Amino acid sequence: MLVANPIINQPLDHPILEKSGIGLSIKRLDWVHPEVSGNKFFKLKYNLEQAQKQSTIPILTFGGAYSNHIQATAAAANSLNLKSIGVIRGEETLPLNPTLEAAQKNGMKFHYLNRSDYRKKTSPEILKDFRERFGEYYLIPEGGTNSFAIKGTAEILEPEDHNFDLLTVSIGTGGTFAGILNQMNSQQKLLGFSALKGEFIHAEIQLLLEKYDMIPKGKYEIITAYHFGGYANYQQALIDFIWWFYEQFGIPLDPIYTGKHFFGIWDKIEKGEFPKGTKILSIHTGGLQGIAGFTERTGIKLPPLSG
Repeated sequence: MLVANPIINQPLDHPILEKSGIGLSIKRLDWVHPEVSGNKFFKLKYNLEQAQKQSTIPILTFGGAYSNHIQATAAAANSLNLKSIGVIRGEETLPLNPTLEAAQKNGMKFHYLNRSDYRKKTSPEILKDFRERFGEYYLIPEGGTNSFAIKGTAEILEPEDHNFDLLTVSIGTGGTFAGILNQMNSQQKLLGFSALKGEFIHAEIQLLLEKYDMIPKGKYEIITAYHFGGYANYQQALIDFIWWFYEQFGIPLDPIYTGKHFFGIWDKIEKGEFPKGTKILSIHTGGLQGIAGFTERTGIKLPPLSG
């Protein structure tokens, strides 16, 4: 089984926090494992435990060319001597980008699907084709969200975290949000900051809760105002904030998930949207491996990974 490093809650000190009477701490999941970073560690933990019971078959999963999930799955599988197959959206492009290069070094084999077929990747026909190509495999969905992932992400919260009034986290597929929602106490509220453009995420989360028969103990709210153009998109204000945040606190952020999340929570603090005395725990979900690929695509330099 994957073994985590001790998780640290890092309190922040800043005049804006002092003026507003807000206590803000960051749960540094980016430090949980050297290669399987952030929430991906928790999503994969019990999936890999299941896969180990069938150690002769490979793990098969899905993702884009810059996917945190692809990189983390390859690293996690390799650390446990499991084989892995990544079904990648789009055509093969050489040389490989930093994400796929790292996954390949960890032993992952790639199978590319055009975007039309990728949209049908879990249809019976395509899954049958995979079995004909690869034999039996252990399937982990795109982004990693399933019942084993939610079991794992529920472990992100530790007993001392129940002392916070407000929890915040970024949202992609919703598995991390759901796990935390399932573990928080009735006095807490969870804010989820969607990295995706559109209001459909509200229905997606509701479907996820219904599918796994989850009844939230506390209140929750999904924020869709800080997507900066949608998944994999950005604006200069986001890049400027990522650099400012690093210079203030020494904490690196990525432009896909954590940058948008922390921009949102800081903006709300500055606007005075939280009562004085509120204690906030914001969860850093990792994803920093994607910085190298972002810089390669855009030419934009972001802070280094160590603070």
